[in-house]
Amino acid sequence: MAKTKTAFVCTECGSEYARWLGQCNDCKAWNTISEFRQAKSPTRGGNFSGFAGATESKVQTLDSIDLGELPRFSSGYLEFDRVLGGGIVPGSAILIGGEPGAGKSTLLLQTMCSLAASMPALYITGEESLQQVAMRAKRLGLATDQLKMLSETSVENICNIAEKEQPKIIVIDSIQVMHMADIQSAPGSVSQVRESAAYLTRFAKQHHVAMLIVGHVTKDGSLAGPKVLEHCIDCSIMLEGSTDSRYRTLRGHKNRFGAVNELGVFAMTGGGLKEVKNPSAIFLTRSEEQTPGSVVMVLWEGTRPLLVEIQALVDHSALGNPRRVAVGADQNRLSMLLAILNRHGGLQLNDQDVFVNVVGGVKVTETSIDLALILALVSSFKDNALPQDLVIFGEVGLSGEIRPVPSGQERIYEAAKHGFKRAIVPHNNKPKHEIEGMEVIAVKKLSDALNVI
Repeated sequence: MAKTKTAFVCTECGSEYARWLGQCNDCKAWNTISEFRQAKSPTRGGNFSGFAGATESKVQTLDSIDLGELPRFSSGYLEFDRVLGGGIVPGSAILIGGEPGAGKSTLLLQTMCSLAASMPALYITGEESLQQVAMRAKRLGLATDQLKMLSETSVENICNIAEKEQPKIIVIDSIQVMHMADIQSAPGSVSQVRESAAYLTRFAKQHHVAMLIVGHVTKDGSLAGPKVLEHCIDCSIMLEGSTDSRYRTLRGHKNRFGAVNELGVFAMTGGGLKEVKNPSAIFLTRSEEQTPGSVVMVLWEGTRPLLVEIQALVDHSALGNPRRVAVGADQNRLSMLLAILNRHGGLQLNDQDVFVNVVGGVKVTETSIDLALILALVSSFKDNALPQDLVIFGEVGLSGEIRPVPSGQERIYEAAKHGFKRAIVPHNNKPKHEIEGMEVIAVKKLSDALNVI
């Protein structure tokens, strides 16, 4: 019998060490190295054979592979399908994370009850009893006569039962409570999460079963467990939303079958999660009066544009070190834009408190926010409201130039569709043909944009 090996793994990057260290040498993170016991080595041709789904070794050319065997199928929600790249791929492993109470179990229960009417579906719950899940389904008014339920935490038992039931889709809720008999550590540890996810992923690919796995998050919002957990699955999506907001955003962070950073929007109601088919409409609930520091920008989320309002407040600071607060935007980028505004815009805000907020709880990571943010700061500082029918987007360089952004024309068309009459855009994003009812103002430098307002 092979001797059980002990290793130390960094939960952030997955690096392995022979002994414990306070800091990971690869990712430089502190206190992220945990001890785990490796599973016993299987016999040749055993558990690790056919990891990617093939049961026998056979060399093929790409054009000889039949793609018609595994067509996508819809989850029943267009927003969910959009994030997944057009639907669920059989044999794929999908990891769904989110804060407690975000609605992960609710979304999956709604999806499984809908799919159970057309295909065999199996819902595995390890955190709740079957009675608790049934109570939630009854409260949401879901059809419960077709969905098969199982309360189990043993990965081996789950796979054995799944082989007998032969479902087309399985939900594992959640991976942190699953365990394998060969591993001595407690459920939720690095070794249990790592080996359980690999075993379930291998089962999904070999039996062409879609596997939806729920994962917990840490206090900083990242998925709990070793980094290898995100590497072995096919799709990683996060359900985000604050407890004081009824809207939830489903964002893809990794997708082998579609676009990354795709965004789906849901509304939490008494009847469960309802998809929002026109997200721009909910993020553009503006007051009828023109207010300084408020402007609408156009983001590009995955494969579609999204109109979002950004607000800025510039006020005299009574502190020696003025505050810089950014909610929904990168605070380091805010500091950089303030320096650009000082150098190339002639506006010094060193003695002013600056507060920035992206309305609706949206988190903006792309650079097209730059121009809109700077003009919102100028509007608040000068107490001069921008027009309600104005939309702005563009990246600002360190030398004060306005750089183009991807899919510029599609952003302008989306703004025109929502009734906006004017747009300030980078010069290289100006449409070749005029858009009816839309005045497009193309700018090359930051000074040109400041002169327009």
